[in-house]
Amino acid sequence: MGICSVEAAVSAGSAARARVTFMVDSGAIYSVLPERAWQALGLVPARTLEFALVDGTTISRGVSECRFHYRGIDAWSPVVLGGPNDVALLGAVTLECMGLVLNPLERTLQPARLRLGMIAAAGAGTVVMPPSVPPSR
Repeated sequence: MGICSVEAAVSAGSAARARVTFMVDSGAIYSVLPERAWQALGLVPARTLEFALVDGTTISRGVSECRFHYRGIDAWSPVVLGGPNDVALLGAVTLECMGLVLNPLERTLQPARLRLGMIAAAGAGTVVMPPSVPPSR
């Protein structure tokens, strides 16, 4: 659900950047760039995907990738190439790529608590596996 907006820059890897005001939508998988912004950057679709709208209809949109720049954080992320009337959205994949999470109480983006699985050595040549991962033979 989009409950706040942020301004960020996007680029296609070159020095040229476009500033965009995004509605943060943690319920959306991908971010969406308005047509004006992605065309100015010279983005081209790498593939086309179908998306379901709230009313149940489906639309096709091109998907590319671009670099997002927000408060000193730069990260590549997939991006939906929006149509002329599509709203700029900052979705969950981009938030994760940037290591950010939406704080719904403060309506701000904050650093995420990132986690990695670890395999600890129990002794010479012995590896302890997490309970959810069966040992390979």
